[in-house]
Amino acid sequence: MVPADEEASTYRQTLSRSFPPTHISQDISKASTRTRGEGQISDEPPPTGLMATLSRTKSRTNTILEKVSLRERIHHFTFAWYTLTMSTGGIALLLAETPHRFRGLDTIGLVVFFLDIVLIFLITAALCLRFSFFRKTPAKAITHPSESLFIPTFFLSVAAALSNIQHYGVPKCGPWLIATLKVCFWVYLVTTFFLSVGMYHLLFTGRRRLSLDSMTPAWILPIFPVMLSGTLAAFMAPSQPPDQAAAMLGAGLAAQGLGFLISAFMYATYLSRLMTIGLPVQRPGMFIAVGPPSFTAAALVSMGAQVPRLVSTTDSFISDSLRSVAYLADMENPGTIAFAVRAMALFSAVFLWGLSFWFFSSACLSTLFGMPDHSFHLSWWSFVFPNVGFAIATVRIGEAFGSEGLLWFATVLTVILVAVWLFVGFCCVRAVIRRKLVWPGRDEDSD
Repeated sequence: MVPADEEASTYRQTLSRSFPPTHISQDISKASTRTRGEGQISDEPPPTGLMATLSRTKSRTNTILEKVSLRERIHHFTFAWYTLTMSTGGIALLLAETPHRFRGLDTIGLVVFFLDIVLIFLITAALCLRFSFFRKTPAKAITHPSESLFIPTFFLSVAAALSNIQHYGVPKCGPWLIATLKVCFWVYLVTTFFLSVGMYHLLFTGRRRLSLDSMTPAWILPIFPVMLSGTLAAFMAPSQPPDQAAAMLGAGLAAQGLGFLISAFMYATYLSRLMTIGLPVQRPGMFIAVGPPSFTAAALVSMGAQVPRLVSTTDSFISDSLRSVAYLADMENPGTIAFAVRAMALFSAVFLWGLSFWFFSSACLSTLFGMPDHSFHLSWWSFVFPNVGFAIATVRIGEAFGSEGLLWFATVLTVILVAVWLFVGFCCVRAVIRRKLVWPGRDEDSD
């Protein structure tokens, strides 16, 4: 019988001759380096639970403590910053539309509008610096699956600015501004139409594809600007001559229908994603779904209000050569037809208002009860702009029905949105100061 100690010693000697310790350590080192370099499974199990949280916290801390120059921070200044200006412009527009007013409210709205214009210029200047410092950045921004979705926010900011010029500028300026806004409308319509076609083409054909499990209402953003052409037409038509108003309303109605229908197609995918995968991590983005039906409802009511004026003046802008084939020429009962069209527009608006209210309620519930990521992102501005459309639609429908309840609901919603706008603005400034925005790996240009 061999003693146990002697047997163990013999086993260790045999193992040492077969697998020298130096070779073992070298092989382990090489395997660890190779697996880490090739992105394979490493020799150590990934941290879980508390260790994973501590690891992520350490990574964030190291990133924040890095010394990053102002030039490098500008490198990460993305198109998503235009969400700030579209929301600020939306607040100025809402202050002009809110039904229950007090002395000085117009002045407050005008100040907010001027602030919006200043912010648009500052953000545009920062982006120009980014593109001039880093020449390859424009191509990367256009093709990046996340940042490219925010390019339309610039045009949404322009639409909000044009609407504010209509409300605050036209009553105080001469006919030259009315003519200028007409030109701006047509330029905006053509530009945003081709923008929507081009952007979706890039998303359809790009090598870096979006996945269905990451689907959010932000996929609607490329079609959003051209849809707002209808809202712009509805806001600008009352100050335009009848012939120009008719052309703008016709084109605006087509654009509004295009934008809403594309959004409705996206809603099917969005709801399927919610049912199969669950709520998105970025809950504020859920409010984007409120926008299309809301702005469409507001546009329909405003367009319908212009029908009686246009029907009564059709003879003044329909040429004699087309009078025999023009549908609106020589109508026997123009007043009845105008009333029917206006009523149909109002009923359609109420139909869409219900959809927007459902999306609004769903987004509120999902945000208040279970928002997993409380760190600030520029998507928080989605708390404001889409809901501005919902508030304006409520004002339009309330005025059309003479409903004091709806008008007070719109007023309360206005107060809440102004408070949310101030809160999100404070969080945005704090995030920049604390290096949580405009910082490597923390913005929409990160991979």
